[in-house]
Amino acid sequence: MLYRSRHFPSTETTDPYHIWLSEIILQQTRVDQGLTYFLSFQSAFTTVVHLANASEMEVLNLWKGLGYYSRARNLHATAKVIAENYEGNFPSTYVEILKLKGVGTYTAAAIASFAFGEPKAVLDGNVFRVLSRLFHVETPIDSTQGKKEFQALADELLDTKNPAEYNQAIMEFGAIQCSPNNPKCDQCPLDFMCEAKAKNSVKQLPV
Repeated sequence: MLYRSRHFPSTETTDPYHIWLSEIILQQTRVDQGLTYFLSFQSAFTTVVHLANASEMEVLNLWKGLGYYSRARNLHATAKVIAENYEGNFPSTYVEILKLKGVGTYTAAAIASFAFGEPKAVLDGNVFRVLSRLFHVETPIDSTQGKKEFQALADELLDTKNPAEYNQAIMEFGAIQCSPNNPKCDQCPLDFMCEAKAKNSVKQLPV
């Protein structure tokens, strides 16, 4: 699962390398811990080419303490692919980004929308929660059907003219307003349309 924060540097840039780097670091990692590693990598390897040219030992040494070392190896391998196959330029479409090692649908959508303005809806834990509560969707989010259903709903709601702003907004809304344990339902600007609130099932969703 990926976590984002309005305070994290990747939300203030359109550089696909920095967005990718932060997203990979934040897999299985808290924001407060990941930030330090992000800044270290950003300082040591200022571009994806610099990362590609580093030795595996250099990369792993900087990664030390984060765990799940396959992420670091995938990061390094992908940097090499970008340097060699894309002349050091990060691929600019969702389809191409999704081909990169260690990049899943969420990360590909995040990079494509934040860096390149491609209308791709992100679907992370926060978005699952917001959509499941607003529309009272009881399909399990970790099921094949659930993923398809939520992705279709997210795609339908996406502001295609401002995908980056919309994606960031709905993730932040889930993190701050429609939070897991203590959602601010009494102060919610969407309470008039929230089916979960109407059915008193906010805390039971998402499944």
